[in-house]
Amino acid sequence: MYMPNSVNMGDKFGQVKVMVVQGRRLVIRDFKSSDPYVILKLGNQTAKTKVINSCLNPVWNEEFHFSISEHAQVLKLQVFDKDHFKADDKMGNAHLSLQPLVASARLRKILGVTAEGTTLRKVIPEGDNCLAADSSINWVNGEVVQDVWLRLCDVDSGDIELKIKLINLPSAAPSK
Repeated sequence: MYMPNSVNMGDKFGQVKVMVVQGRRLVIRDFKSSDPYVILKLGNQTAKTKVINSCLNPVWNEEFHFSISEHAQVLKLQVFDKDHFKADDKMGNAHLSLQPLVASARLRKILGVTAEGTTLRKVIPEGDNCLAADSSINWVNGEVVQDVWLRLCDVDSGDIELKIKLINLPSAAPSK
């Protein structure tokens, strides 16, 4: 697993753990199927999943850690079809603003929420994300967690499921 580069420590807010769970209804890029993999980007940090051969509904269950700052808060992903004799084919892209997740973590801290399973916020599909459906941000096992299905853009079909957790948050008061 590739460990992403770290961001400027002066801007560091915490870490985000992103699990690329699965894809569904991905587009065909080879003769009858595709060999998909996902590239994640957060600021100047990049990570890549393994290639799943001949599958349009792949299951990755791969986890990546990124440092987050107040300024690099859009998670971008691209899905590609691995080719051996030519450039890899694009299978779509998506993005998700992490701002609602960070704001929910601050709100939880300010309100002192400790009840397991508390829903901190609901995020709906709109312009600053590629959500396929509404997504809740919850307080689970001492972490701020969001499960999302992202609809891939620039293709006929395809969704990617991610589980996102904020970890190692600072204990200081929220910034201005």
